[in-house]
Amino acid sequence: MSPDILPLSAAALTTAPVPLIDLVEQYDEIADEVRAVVDRVLTSQKFILGEDVAQFEAQVATYCDARHAVGCASGTDALVLALMALDIGPGDEVITTPYTFFATASCIHRVGATPVFVDIDPVTFNLDPAAVDAAVTSKTRAIMPVHLFGQCADMDPLWRTAVRNGLPIIEDAAQAIGSSYGGRQAGVLGTMCCFSFFPTKNLGGAGDGGMVTTDDPELAARLKRLRVHGDVGRYEHVEVGLNSRLDAIQAAILSVKLRRLSDWTAARQNNAARYKKLFDASGVSEHLVFPATHPACGHSYNQFVVRIEDGRRDDVLKSLQAQQVGCAVYYPKPLHLQKCFEYLGCKQGQFPEAERASAESLALPIYAELGAIRQERVVRSLAHALDVEQASPVYSIPVRKAA
Repeated sequence: MSPDILPLSAAALTTAPVPLIDLVEQYDEIADEVRAVVDRVLTSQKFILGEDVAQFEAQVATYCDARHAVGCASGTDALVLALMALDIGPGDEVITTPYTFFATASCIHRVGATPVFVDIDPVTFNLDPAAVDAAVTSKTRAIMPVHLFGQCADMDPLWRTAVRNGLPIIEDAAQAIGSSYGGRQAGVLGTMCCFSFFPTKNLGGAGDGGMVTTDDPELAARLKRLRVHGDVGRYEHVEVGLNSRLDAIQAAILSVKLRRLSDWTAARQNNAARYKKLFDASGVSEHLVFPATHPACGHSYNQFVVRIEDGRRDDVLKSLQAQQVGCAVYYPKPLHLQKCFEYLGCKQGQFPEAERASAESLALPIYAELGAIRQERVVRSLAHALDVEQASPVYSIPVRKAA
């Protein structure tokens, strides 16, 4: 056996709790650098926009291969700003998914437009391109696909629909920095792309933060204006915008973390591959459905989500929680069934794949520092929750040591 391959053993297994995500381990790795840049910003007393934000914007633009990046206060504001920059408002429709975080649709509502939901592809959890094409009307002003859980939506057919109808595409990539489609990074797959730097994202700050990327210089200029109340300088306001600026401390911290993002993404991808091998070795695979990765996509695994059918998901969730293994449901109620969107007139059963995903999906730990030992504990606990009879108490696989 190669010296850099370490097989696990029964003695290596732990009964310690496994959290769904552990930000402390990530911080311990970079604590000195983070404290240094925070201290530098505090010493400068320059907290809003400024050089740190401009530098981080340039770094994200380079990372995504985008011409422009505009920082703002949150991923939610990024979506709102993108819609405002396109003059989308009352009377307009934006096509999106009902199986996503609330902000995707709430931002459409906030600018006065109407979210138009279409069902998802059951294999990837992302928008069904054929359903999007069928939903376009004379009122449609944009398409807003979500790169859910770190996997990009199927962009080629969405772009064909967009071009045929003269529509922009706003990528909701809140969970997908580091993801790719057709060899191109999320961030340059649409007219504009919106990122979130919420702490639990793959690139997470020490609070809220967001960014919009685009190749369009006019949209970039307007986004920069809109984030500061529509001010073009010297208190000259040419339109009504928002107060949505990225803090310099957040930008400085995120710059430190961006340098490690590719390595962290690779670690998440390695964890996902290891899960699949462990599931096969343990017999758990026969009791789960794995959403497939689109062949054009490079998945960044903000979440690792499986499906548990036959109405067993909630029982499995409770069992894992009792065994102190972190897990979560994304998302327990699709947006078309939320009370605040009753005015849209959607009914139970209208989007069956989104509803089925909400009833069957379960997220397991996937953070970069998780490691093989804790992953084996997750799989053993899942086998117990599913009443899987295990032929052997240990079903470890070789694990390559980190460089």
